[in-house]
Amino acid sequence: MTIYLHDIPLAQAKARLQEALAQAGLWQVLGSERLPLDEAAVGRVLAEPVWARLSSPHYHAAAMDGFALRAADTAGAAPSRPVTLLAGEQTVYVDTGDPLPDWANAVVPIENVEALDSSEHPAADPRRPESIRLREALPPWSHVRPMGEDIVATELVLPAGHTLRPVDLGAIAASGHTSIAAARRPRVSILPTGSELVPVGQPVQRGEIIEYNSLVLAAQVQGWGGEAVRLPICPDDFDRIRAQVLAASAQSDLVLLNAGSSAGSEDFSARVIESLGPPGVLVHGVAVRPGHPVILGLVRRPQGGQVPVIGVPGYPVSAALTGEIFVEPLLAAWLGRPPREPVEVEAELTRKVTSPAGDDDYLRVVVGRVGEKLLAAPLSRGAGVITSLVRADGICILPSGVQGLEAGARVRVRLYRTQAELERTIFAIGSHDMTLDLLAQELAARGRRLASANVGSLGGLAALRRGEAHLAGSHLLDPATGIYNDAYIRQYLPGQPVTLVAWAGRSQGLLVRAGNPLNIQGLADLARPEITFVNRQRGAGTRVLLDFHLARLGIAPEQVRGYEQEEYTHLAVAAAVASGRADCGLGVMAAAQALGLGFIPLFSEEYQLVIPTRFYESRLLEPLLELMQSPAFRRMVHNLPGYEVDKMGQIVRQYT
Repeated sequence: MTIYLHDIPLAQAKARLQEALAQAGLWQVLGSERLPLDEAAVGRVLAEPVWARLSSPHYHAAAMDGFALRAADTAGAAPSRPVTLLAGEQTVYVDTGDPLPDWANAVVPIENVEALDSSEHPAADPRRPESIRLREALPPWSHVRPMGEDIVATELVLPAGHTLRPVDLGAIAASGHTSIAAARRPRVSILPTGSELVPVGQPVQRGEIIEYNSLVLAAQVQGWGGEAVRLPICPDDFDRIRAQVLAASAQSDLVLLNAGSSAGSEDFSARVIESLGPPGVLVHGVAVRPGHPVILGLVRRPQGGQVPVIGVPGYPVSAALTGEIFVEPLLAAWLGRPPREPVEVEAELTRKVTSPAGDDDYLRVVVGRVGEKLLAAPLSRGAGVITSLVRADGICILPSGVQGLEAGARVRVRLYRTQAELERTIFAIGSHDMTLDLLAQELAARGRRLASANVGSLGGLAALRRGEAHLAGSHLLDPATGIYNDAYIRQYLPGQPVTLVAWAGRSQGLLVRAGNPLNIQGLADLARPEITFVNRQRGAGTRVLLDFHLARLGIAPEQVRGYEQEEYTHLAVAAAVASGRADCGLGVMAAAQALGLGFIPLFSEEYQLVIPTRFYESRLLEPLLELMQSPAFRRMVHNLPGYEVDKMGQIVRQYT
């Protein structure tokens, strides 16, 4: 049978898989096993309910060290009319947890009695007096844990489907059990395919890719209660992949076949699954982005029965989201627990986004509170950008039919982090700088999280104007005055109280290939037709600096080959030069050294932080202000090539 990649709606794909699994008797708990009641049971899912065999406590127990007695014998006791009870006849000493005598129904704490010997002298041993004197009456069952106070025999302690926590073990033990019936952990085999893949730790050559999708998928499976088995990489060969899937299906409850799920000449996943049916392929293509070339199938197990196989796309973001969308709900059904439901919050988008009209679009966002607004800042949407999931605080799903949303639109975000973490987040939007990673690390050690977006200096000021950031890095030079940022703050943030703080001086220049094979000496060389340049994005301070000096040299942008080729960070410019995509680019010295490039220094500039004064004076930014005065942190920044920190932390100007 020929397999065609054809997207269907997500709900329809899930329903088709569930129906096939139900017909095969696989949409249910796979089995159970009896486990001893110890720490190994934590995290396991109960396959059977736990009914109490014993009450807890299973007798009337003293809740305090003191004297057991009949409450009626203390009637009328008062400071001026004490009541005396005889030891042995009317009262007996008990420790906490001791059973009460059958005739007693209360306990008076030892510190509330006068222990007496003969002639009403204080008792030598207050626990063994001849009598006790009370100056306050006790109601029945005072300071007593009655039988069944915690658990009553035969009552439900925990239901089936409950994921066990440490405290649950105590309740189960207290109810008279020594073991539990846990749902069997589903065994999931993960088979990475691709002739270009190499294992983690092996040297990587040009054209090779480190295989780490199986690491991510295995960790997901383990976290969701399954047992993951990572299989060796299988090259792009139909017969070898088929043999591996067949072998894995014999010992697994689920096979994740990673990569090769599209419709290219070396995409064998659909053909392999179809060849091992029936029913084979159930779905090939789901209308979600990223992750649309997902395959859902059911294959025959060699020893009988069927095993589901999911063809997982090779791009890392698609692979991880496939796990969340399809694998977690399937494991939940097999374990007998509900699918996990992340906490959702409502937030405002910080910028306009577009979306494929016919797909559910899984948009990765950073979330934080700026003033009174909870904001969601979209991250890179490339399916190969695994760091977008690392940095993401959550996922915003734009449903099919929504072709985009404007900035300020309210969206629901499924959180990956706790709301407490979001409240400790500092939003820095503006110009990229190499020191921001150092800052993020040091802030993390001080209980803050730095979420930065590299949109350029002008983009940062615009974000401040919209109330979408706590601060913006900026290095916008006013050619008329030679002063950084002042004119632009007055233009973009008129009337807003702002504090401009010195951060670092840095050296800007041309990043060139090692050895400078084209003998590039300065910006004038950008007009040479054989030189390819890589630019920064419109609105970046580096772009403004470049345009100013090109104009002074009389060089039009059209004369610069590659002028329209844009990157958003200094490191991205360096990567473009190092990879041969460009011959040079304008950036900081530290970026050149990071990737082993040559550097031609041209300018010294001031990189400053633009901070709304209400945030500058807030507790949220206190650790940032402290770091700027820290000699240790200043040394870290100064040790980066081309950086000066003598003015760091100084207030340059305050605007009202």
